[in-house]
Amino acid sequence: MSDSPINITLKLFAAYQEAYGVSQLQLTFPPQTTVSQVLQHILTEHPELQKWQEVTKFGINFNFVSPETILQDGDEVVFIPPVSGGLSI
Repeated sequence: MSDSPINITLKLFAAYQEAYGVSQLQLTFPPQTTVSQVLQHILTEHPELQKWQEVTKFGINFNFVSPETILQDGDEVVFIPPVSGGLSI
């Protein structure tokens, strides 16, 4: 097992994208980092996103995964909160 950090691309949608103002982030984490640990990192930076924590789905490389999934170097991770159509007023 390598002690080298892993680099991931985090694709952002809906509320996550609005909070960061970009569609993706390049992030580095220690080996054995889970999807839920990445989410905790995001919530630390943007606590206003905590309301989406329980309803967000996760994907890695175009596959839905559980929050306990361990990330690999080069993974593309997505956080998918519920999305609705229409205008907000």
